[in-house]
Amino acid sequence: MATTSALFTILIAVFALFGLVTLARCARIVKQYEKGLVMRLGKYRSTVDSGLTFLTPFVEDLITVDMREKVINVEPQKVITKDNVTVTVDAVVYYKVIDPVRAEFEVQNFGYACTTLAQTNLRNLIGDRALDETLTARDAINANLRAVLDEATNVWGVKVTRVEVQKIDPPVDITEAMSRQMKAERDKRASILESEGIKQSQILQAEGVKQSDILRAEGEAQARVTRANAEAEAIKLVSTAAETYFKDRAEVMRRLEVLNNTLANNTKYVIPSNGNLVNVLGLGDSAPPSVGGKGGGSKGDPGTSGLGGSGMPPIIPLPRS
Repeated sequence: MATTSALFTILIAVFALFGLVTLARCARIVKQYEKGLVMRLGKYRSTVDSGLTFLTPFVEDLITVDMREKVINVEPQKVITKDNVTVTVDAVVYYKVIDPVRAEFEVQNFGYACTTLAQTNLRNLIGDRALDETLTARDAINANLRAVLDEATNVWGVKVTRVEVQKIDPPVDITEAMSRQMKAERDKRASILESEGIKQSQILQAEGVKQSDILRAEGEAQARVTRANAEAEAIKLVSTAAETYFKDRAEVMRRLEVLNNTLANNTKYVIPSNGNLVNVLGLGDSAPPSVGGKGGGSKGDPGTSGLGGSGMPPIIPLPRS
């Protein structure tokens, strides 16, 4: 009895262990970022989403495919450009699985296949360009390489989202020559900019001197006009004052000067009564007549007759015709 009980216990333990192993193989967990491919007797049966999945024991199996975006480093390689310059180029490729079935069954090693394809197309793309164009056309190279890889990997259920060329390294001597060229170009541009600055400064200075001369000339002209107007106004005021206050006195003064100059030598003159000199002297009919010859005054005062004793020679007017 004891032996039978021991055998029965062992059988129960074996069946329990077998049941646990079977349950473990039947219940499989698919993660959030994965897709599950159910394989029945080595053949694809269905695709399951993330979560808990039960399989048929010993008949079905589960393959998980990572659906996250991944990156592949393309190893550096030496490439000859169109102008026979050897450069070292590497790149990175970003891809994402969009069809887990084709990604699993259409290509054996996608990473190796994509790397080899990227290196081949890099050689083709850079070999068609000169060195200067290669260094400045990174965006074009990236776009062309992405298009080629995307077209080639589409049948594998993979989408190439981005391709970036990391570095393009020319030889050391080419790099030094390019550095000297860039330095010379910068010096040239600096000299041009300095010359342009000096030219612009001289132009501005000339414009300033010109504007200053124009403003100075306009100011002087305006000042002369103002002075001329002021002098004209002063002359006008003086003329008005003279016309108002000094005209009569000037006429009297002029008459006295004429009398003084005419009668300075104490000489007798015979002036027609209708002559202009009589009117100028203010004699006319109101002047006292004096008739006589030389020394025709009174015997006691021969030189003052006809002027009321003024000491000047008499003026004898002629009768009017």
